[in-house]
Amino acid sequence: MAGKVKWVTDIEKSVLINNFEKRGWVQVTENEDWNFYWMSVQTIRNVFSLEAGYRLSDDQIVNHFPNHYELTRKDLMVKNIKRYRKELEKEGSPLAEKDENGKYIYLDFVPVTFMLPADYNLFVEEFRKSPSSTWIMKPCGKAQGKGIFLINKLSQIKKWSRDSKTSSFVSQSSKEAYVISLYISNPLLIGGRKFDLRLYVYKLGFCRFCTVKYTPSTSELDNMFVHLTNVAIQKHGDDYNHIHGGKWTVSNLRLYLESTRGKEVTGKLFDEIHWIIVQSLKAVAPVMNNDKHCFECYGYDIIIDDKLKPWLIEVNASPSLTSSTANDRILKYNLINDTLNIAVPNGEIPDCKWNKSPPKEVLGNYEILYDEELAQNDGADRDLRNRSGPSIGLKGSRTRDTGKTALTTWK
Repeated sequence: MAGKVKWVTDIEKSVLINNFEKRGWVQVTENEDWNFYWMSVQTIRNVFSLEAGYRLSDDQIVNHFPNHYELTRKDLMVKNIKRYRKELEKEGSPLAEKDENGKYIYLDFVPVTFMLPADYNLFVEEFRKSPSSTWIMKPCGKAQGKGIFLINKLSQIKKWSRDSKTSSFVSQSSKEAYVISLYISNPLLIGGRKFDLRLYVYKLGFCRFCTVKYTPSTSELDNMFVHLTNVAIQKHGDDYNHIHGGKWTVSNLRLYLESTRGKEVTGKLFDEIHWIIVQSLKAVAPVMNNDKHCFECYGYDIIIDDKLKPWLIEVNASPSLTSSTANDRILKYNLINDTLNIAVPNGEIPDCKWNKSPPKEVLGNYEILYDEELAQNDGADRDLRNRSGPSIGLKGSRTRDTGKTALTTWK
């Protein structure tokens, strides 16, 4: 067994196990010596807990950073993005420029969001500015659409508070934290239905469609088949299609938008999505524990509104590896295959001291959105030029003025 990667997982999914076995890796238990552990977020919490006192050796890698939740918990993601914007503002960075209404021109990519119960008074102030708007409430630590509901009256929050067995908003410890965000009530619709994008900073992503046609009508606020795109919810709908699973590939979406809206605006939309991904990662970089034993395959959820503006809804630490359709299985198998090619070069026993700069030919469908070395020499002005430039590909992007290929870098 010497020389072969020894793997463990507590997520029994065929797209993972088939990839490990294809490489001739050897399965072991977590109590034996292992090199590669694809683990759930619960397990990573235990591995890096102070009580466990576990120390990873140089030939061990895992698929989460110790405090990935700085990006993947809904409340912390928003907190870190707000802090990042304030810091850029303090520095006088052009990235933090605002328009005449006081909105960020380049960094306005998360809907207005408050934490409850902590920010209740701030939320009420904002709610009263536009009392006809709809808001969406989500528990901070849950996934798959669990515990989410929409509100358009303050009395509904008061009822929620009473139902949660708290008499006031003062006591935070006894209550599950929620985020409340301004609901994107003008989503881009295709076939009359709302959809969102699940992206992995990867060429192969997909759109998830609702099974019931969208309406902003307040009478349908409780109908989650209209509002929530999560497959875990939609698969219970009467109109759910088990063959395509209510999904489109991102490349199909791109073709559709190019033919209905034009190539230029579609290219700009995808550039802005890439920009959001890079800026969200830069927002958490100062607080993320950059452990050399760790890598991460994040699942980004983006909603596009009817003006073709993308919004970051949340980032998932453990994007679903369940395959709901044949196409789903192929996409997720390729995603894991390309991830392993980068994280475990040549399928050999990991060495945490390697330089972490994989050659271009092993990237597969991954795209380089940000090159730190190139970025060191660039300023924010280059940053902003690239934000609205042509779309970013693996080989770099063609600049409009010179026609030369150059790797896009954002700083």
